Amino acid sequence: MAKFILRRMILLVLTMLLVSAAVFLITESSPGNVARNVLGSFVTPEQEASFLAQIGLDKPAYVRYIYWLAGSDWHASRKVGLTLRRIKTEAGFQEWWAELSDGRLIRWKLQGEDLIATVKNPSDSTEEEFIDNDRWQIDEQGVGTFWGVSNSNSAVKWEKGADKKIWTFVMGSGWMETSGGPVEYIPLKKGFIRGDPGVSLRTGRPVANSLFTRLRNSLVLAGIAFLIVMPVALFLGMVAGLKEGSLRDRILSVGGMMFSVIPEFATGIFLILIMSMWLGWLPGATVFGEKAPWERLDMLILPVLTLTLVELGYVLRITRASMVEVMRSPYIRTAFLKGLPYRRIVFKHAVKNALMAPITVIMLHVNWLMGGIVIVEVVFGYPGLGKYLLESAMFKDINALEAGAMVLVILAVGTQLIADIIYTFLNPRIRYG
Repeated sequence: MAKFILRRMILLVLTMLLVSAAVFLITESSPGNVARNVLGSFVTPEQEASFLAQIGLDKPAYVRYIYWLAGSDWHASRKVGLTLRRIKTEAGFQEWWAELSDGRLIRWKLQGEDLIATVKNPSDSTEEEFIDNDRWQIDEQGVGTFWGVSNSNSAVKWEKGADKKIWTFVMGSGWMETSGGPVEYIPLKKGFIRGDPGVSLRTGRPVANSLFTRLRNSLVLAGIAFLIVMPVALFLGMVAGLKEGSLRDRILSVGGMMFSVIPEFATGIFLILIMSMWLGWLPGATVFGEKAPWERLDMLILPVLTLTLVELGYVLRITRASMVEVMRSPYIRTAFLKGLPYRRIVFKHAVKNALMAPITVIMLHVNWLMGGIVIVEVVFGYPGLGKYLLESAMFKDINALEAGAMVLVILAVGTQLIADIIYTFLNPRIRYG
């Protein structure tokens, strides 16, 4: 078993690498312009080029992929010549600084042709500013350059003495044209493997924070639906399979088929129309604000009911078919011929084997519930992972898409590992060497 789990963990890592590369390539080749999505359709080519440089999209694709996966701070540290640190302010914001030999933190800004250094003492958070022009490095053409950490959490290359116009976006003022500003940017991040997939191009917030909240919301929705639908579907499926061809079997089979073939958006709209618009019993949208989903359980009823109805029919039919097949097996007939009690035959011999196929379906649908409930989340405006990935895909937000895809890969491989372990308890003949 230990070797099997180790092989699955290696498979998980390889699958994540392949999926991350595939998602990256698909996003790169998809139509759309990130700069125009953020800045509007009237942005000039100069402003677009400056924006793409500031968020690192001017670099080759393989460089951006490495930055996203393994981080960019290690490369930027070599450029700056100092160790780079990320700290969290009292207000909860993340800031990048360079660390001096005495432990103090420093970063710079450019005023005219003067480098203004801001030094921060991490022990008492006091700051001081001074002109730091000694750091300029003059090349043979008389152009002064310097690599440092800016206030925008990027490692940048400043340049003075060159007649080059730089467009910089200043909050509250818009795009400002300056000369001698940053000519190269390395947006700082630690990388996905260190828990920092970067900043969302759509919201400007760290992807890790947004992803955690959306994942939590989807886990609540999917978890409640899972706890309700799976026991009910397994029970009804076994009840239907025990009496194949009976009225009970036909009613459950037809009902299960009816619920499973109706699209999620149609089920959700019908429930909103009946429960919210006509009867006024429940809210038709999920507006949580700053609250967690479990603080407004009334808003969870319709999304959970939609998921439950769709999943109930599918799992019920799979369980019913598996139970019918088991009840036709020779060893079950032999048990009847030996005169064993019906209840003992069903619960001791039939149920265990009949659960093999449903367990596979259930574990596959755990991943579906997390990433495939996007339709339900969109219909009800539920702030979950599926809706987050849809909005990111439409916006071409590669950082959010990559991180979301990795979460789904972990869920997919992890749930299959759990299913394989459960198999060993359901069927002792299965062993993993």
